[in-house]
Amino acid sequence: MGTVSTTDQMPITGVILAGGRGSRMGGDDKGLIIWQNQPLYQHVLQRLQPQVTTVWINANRNIEVYQQSGLPVISDTLADFLGPLAGMLSALQQTETEWVAFTSCDTPQLPDNLIHHLWQYKGDALAVWARTEERDHPTLALLHRSLATTLQQYLARGDRKLMSFLEQSGGHSVLFAQSEAAFRNFNRPEDLI
Repeated sequence: MGTVSTTDQMPITGVILAGGRGSRMGGDDKGLIIWQNQPLYQHVLQRLQPQVTTVWINANRNIEVYQQSGLPVISDTLADFLGPLAGMLSALQQTETEWVAFTSCDTPQLPDNLIHHLWQYKGDALAVWARTEERDHPTLALLHRSLATTLQQYLARGDRKLMSFLEQSGGHSVLFAQSEAAFRNFNRPEDLI
């Protein structure tokens, strides 16, 4: 597949990962926590939607609440809240597009050029993820759907580490010049202040 200068020429499904237990948030569904007068996932949606062809939400509880957005809601095909990789697997198995962009539901200020920048610097890799000067952000990733089988096997072995899977898939990070604030995610109640 040749390099495309803009994602406008390639359909991409965007998936907001909201399928976790929220254990560091006291068990609350992080995507539905209110921040600046709206649920966190709505902030993510507003930033992601203009960057992709369609948006899905990956959720394992409060599904009817997420469905009120009018977006397709997909659940993990594997039980027991196995982490972001389980949500990624469900999306890769169900998508009709070649590429799927993933974001966490708790990164409300993600860059408005996230997907374009990942696409621009992916090269021949089947997986790329965002990185800032401070650290990697593997849940902000672009994956080719052909990784579904490899990911299913990885999870079947009991592996759960997202970074390890991305690296084993021949992926690489893409550096973003934005400040760390654009990638800030909310893991604990005190982060919302």
